[in-house]
Order: sequence, then C-alpha cells, then structure tokens
Amino acid sequence: MNNKVNYKLIGLFVIAGLVMMLGFTYWMLKPSDAAQTQRYRIYFNESVFGLNMNAPVKYRGISVGKVVGLRINPKNTEQVEVTVEILKSTPIKENTIAKLTAQGITGLTYINLSLGSNDAPPLEAKDGEAYPVIQSAPSFFEHFEKSLGSLSTDVSNTLTKTSQLLNDDNQKNIALILDKTANLMNKMNKILDEKTIDHLHASAKNLDDFSYKLDKVMPKVDAFLVQSMAWETQMADSFVNIKETYSSMGVTMKDMAHSFEVVESDIASASLNIVPTINATLFDMQNTLIEFNSLMQEYKRSPNDMLFKKEEIKRGPGEK
Repeated sequence: MNNKVNYKLIGLFVIAGLVMMLGFTYWMLKPSDAAQTQRYRIYFNESVFGLNMNAPVKYRGISVGKVVGLRINPKNTEQVEVTVEILKSTPIKENTIAKLTAQGITGLTYINLSLGSNDAPPLEAKDGEAYPVIQSAPSFFEHFEKSLGSLSTDVSNTLTKTSQLLNDDNQKNIALILDKTANLMNKMNKILDEKTIDHLHASAKNLDDFSYKLDKVMPKVDAFLVQSMAWETQMADSFVNIKETYSSMGVTMKDMAHSFEVVESDIASASLNIVPTINATLFDMQNTLIEFNSLMQEYKRSPNDMLFKKEEIKRGPGEK
C-alpha cells in the first residue's frame, strides 16, 4: 500500500480552485452587454475611512455599482473625490444623494444612494466635468462626530463654570446657607408641634366646611342675582317712564307758563283802565261809609228819630 502523498497534485488542485474562484468573481462583477455601466463622481467633505476600491454602491440594499477610484480632490484638498461605476439601468436623478454607510461591525463602508423623485430630470455632466457629479450628504458618523464635539465643548464649559462656581468663597457661602437652613428646619420642627398640627387640621376642616356651605349658598346667590337683574330691568323701565312723565310735565309747565304770561299781560293791560275806576269807586264807597257811620251814630242816641222826629240836641253851657 502506497502511503506517499502527491503534494504537487494537491497544489495544482488548489491553484485551479483559486483561479476558478477568481474567474467566477470577475464574471459576477463584470457587467454584461445588456447591463452597461456609467461613471459618476462624488465629492465627500468628510473622512471616507473604511471605503475601499471595489466597495459596493447600493440603493435600498441592492448593489448597483462599485467604487473604481479614490483620491484627494485636486481642486479642493478638503474633499475626497470618489469615482463610481453604476449600472445605466439605475435612474440617477439630479436630486440623488450619496451617503457613506457603515457595513455592520466590520469597519467597512459602502456608498448608499438615495434616489430622487420620479419627475426629476436625469443627472448629466456639466461643462468642464468629465463625469456627472452626484451630490453628497454627511453620514451618520459625521453627524455623530459633530454632536460629540459639541457635547464635549458643552461639558467642558459646564465643568469650567462649575469649577468657577465652587471656589473657596462660594463654598463658604454654601456651607453658611446649609447651616442656616438646618437652623431654620430645627425651628420649624419646634414650632410645628402636635398642638399646632391639630390646629392646622382643625382649620383645614373648618375651611372644608365653609367651602361645603358656600357651595350650597351659591345657587341661592345665583337666583338672587337673577332676580336682582330682573328688578334692575324693571327699575330701569320705571325710570324711563318717570323720565318720560317729567318730560311731559316740563312741556305742560312750559305751556302753563306761556298761558300765565298771556293772562298776566291781559290783566296788566286791563288793570290800566280798571284800577283808576276801582279806586274812584272805593273812594266814593269810603265817603259813603263815613257818612253812613256818622248817620248811624246820630240815630244810635235816639232810634225813634228814624221814624218820628229828630232829637233836639241839648247844648251845654257856652255851646251854640
């Protein structure tokens, strides 16, 4: 039995297997005549760490191309120029966005395309461009790095301000505040004994009872307010009527004043003619009354003379 191993034959088999694997890989990656490719340029303003040659270009998880060139942009050293080959059947639009995306935990990176809307025009090369340029957007790691840097700056500022706040003078002040707070709490504990707490509970119960009674009184108050509003409306109507009455009385008084003025004018004009006549009549009446009075005085001493004769007046000595 021959136990010798033919290493040459095994080596040939291994080399043949590697060649077949490389050929199969090339066959898989090489586009066919029916699926030709188009080259595009992408300019990234961030690090392309993990992006290698032949890295896939994907759209929603589907490989539509690969990276065929990586270099620093000669016109702008802050950018990385990436050349990619993408299947012509892929609808690259003017608003298509390219973004670097991490591939699991391997550290490798691929380019993920976010295709634009269907009605957007296809992307074409502009004057002076060798290939059409796809717009790029910051990756998640770029956002995370910026956020982390901002967070680090904020934390540093916070620590600086905290260090400034907790200096020796402020620490003494804080200790003094804590001491006074402790003294205040001790005094509060002494003030709020069981008797005071019982009073507070009683006050709270009285306040609760008052609120309960107030809730009962409120409907009556509402009814009183409604009646007051009705009474107020009636009073307003009454005042309106009184106002109208006073207005009517004012008109009447004006008419009466006018009438009195007319009558007074008539009386004044009549008095100019009547008063002298009345005065003369009264003067005559006065004279008549005087004579009548004298006559009555004469007949008072001898009433019979009114019918028979006249009484002879006895004259005294020396009278004629």
